[in-house]
Amino acid sequence: MLQRIVRAGRRGDVRRPQFVTFDILGTILDWRSGLDASCRAAGRPLRGKFDRIVDAQAELEQGSFVDYATVTERSLTSVLGLEEAEAAVIGAEVGAWPLYPDAAVPGAMMQIATCGAMTNSDRVHGQQIQAQLGFCMDVWLCAEDTRIYKPDPGFWLQMSRLRGLEPSPAWWHVSAHADYDLDVANQLGLTTVLVIRPHSRPGTASHVVQGLEELLDLVQRM
Repeated sequence: MLQRIVRAGRRGDVRRPQFVTFDILGTILDWRSGLDASCRAAGRPLRGKFDRIVDAQAELEQGSFVDYATVTERSLTSVLGLEEAEAAVIGAEVGAWPLYPDAAVPGAMMQIATCGAMTNSDRVHGQQIQAQLGFCMDVWLCAEDTRIYKPDPGFWLQMSRLRGLEPSPAWWHVSAHADYDLDVANQLGLTTVLVIRPHSRPGTASHVVQGLEELLDLVQRM
């Protein structure tokens, strides 16, 4: 899979960011480990079905809007055969799943640039995650706010309107997922950063880093 990583040129636009947005599920929060632990507790470990669940969620997110807790619930009932009540409990606790060890890096990045979250999750999940982080990002935009899910370009355009900042290379978007995030961010002209995680979905990116500390070092050296 990693052979598919491509570092895209940015027409010489290598500069410190003015605005940095982070995907959360799978980039800041350990999505796969957290989901597996919750499913194991319910007696249905993932057993290699994580990508099937992610793809089932992506399909659900393309239909009429329902909140992410419901998306999670429906994906687990369809793929793992969990009972609705058990799956609903898991959907409610997404934001309590463990963070990656470098998850606090956006707090340090906020000393350099405005930082925000763009996440396919609910407001309550954002509250749970920021409580774990111990700080709040400058802006937190979730699917419950936008009523659409990434990779819909409208998600980025809503953030653009919210911040009064047009898409440009001065806006960096950071994610472990090309399909959900980086492909669209590239098309919009953002500087993109692929973070390698155990379940990354690689693709074209301006920068590829092995973790968020490497990203912080990159920006500090600019």
